[in-house]
Amino acid sequence: MEFSNIRNYLFLALLTIASILFLSLLKPFAYVIFWAAVLAAIFYPFYRRLNAKLDHANLSALIILILILLIIILPVAIIGTLLVSQSLDVYSSIANNGQLGTWIQEVAGWLRHNPITERLQIDDAFWIQKFSEMAQFLTGWFLNFASAITQNSVKFFALFFMMVYALFFFVRDGEKFLRSIMHLCPLGDKYEKQLYDKFVATAGATLKGGLIVAVVQGTLGGVMFALAGIPAPIIWGVIMTVLSMIPGIGSFLIWLPAGIVMIILGHIFIGVSIILFGALVISTIDNFLRPILIGKSVALHPLIIFFSTLGGLVVFGPSGFVAGPIIAALFVAFWDMYEEYYRTELNKN
Repeated sequence: MEFSNIRNYLFLALLTIASILFLSLLKPFAYVIFWAAVLAAIFYPFYRRLNAKLDHANLSALIILILILLIIILPVAIIGTLLVSQSLDVYSSIANNGQLGTWIQEVAGWLRHNPITERLQIDDAFWIQKFSEMAQFLTGWFLNFASAITQNSVKFFALFFMMVYALFFFVRDGEKFLRSIMHLCPLGDKYEKQLYDKFVATAGATLKGGLIVAVVQGTLGGVMFALAGIPAPIIWGVIMTVLSMIPGIGSFLIWLPAGIVMIILGHIFIGVSIILFGALVISTIDNFLRPILIGKSVALHPLIIFFSTLGGLVVFGPSGFVAGPIIAALFVAFWDMYEEYYRTELNKN
């Protein structure tokens, strides 16, 4: 074996070891870096237009950072506080047989005495217990999550500061970082550019078309529940947001049963209004918002988004709602490149 080959193998081995060690250093901050990169990707077009006018990268990035804090992080903190408060109220209401527990009993009684459903011989006690346990589980999860953050407040604020710090540089230099990484890929300029364009398009389409639309739908659902006088509208709004991020499922799993329950309880106008608003506004809002947010960007197939979202949730936890579709976008981009390369090679032969 020639000395030059030995030197090349040794260099690649040392490069691999150094890369693994460096990535292991970043592993504790993986979610910090991930969310900083996600927020930077969403707001980068605004930064680019602002910097074109100001011609001052640091100032433009700082303004975008302040906007992100005001538009996203501050409302999330406020909603999180209200979410904990409502979770406590719901948990207490169920435990003390309050309004929500009374509603469950009334619905069970209606099902028992209704001519259509009385033949099913519904066990009131069983279903009341199951619905109460489900509601207590949901509210308990929110309370445990908030408790974990509170008990580790020092760690939480330290990681939050790191995310904000990383976010500033990702907004300012994110495109340079990404292009530098792409430049290191030994694929050639053509395929590097193709991979970059397709990844940015599909990832941006997934983020804008999925996350933002889901937040809008969940917000509309929460406001609708608040106006209808349904307990814990913020909790239901958050749940509707999560369900709206999964294609083929959607927020109708919450607002449709809620409307039916209100009709059963005798609040016919409120129940019909919930169903009509849910069907005509919440369920169709993505048909108007998605083309505006995505434009002509390439979107992933709903089936791919469905499995990548659920898989991301299982593997990465709550961050998987965004991480899963992004990984799927990268996967699709690589296979598109392979298809083009393979077709070119066939035409040569």
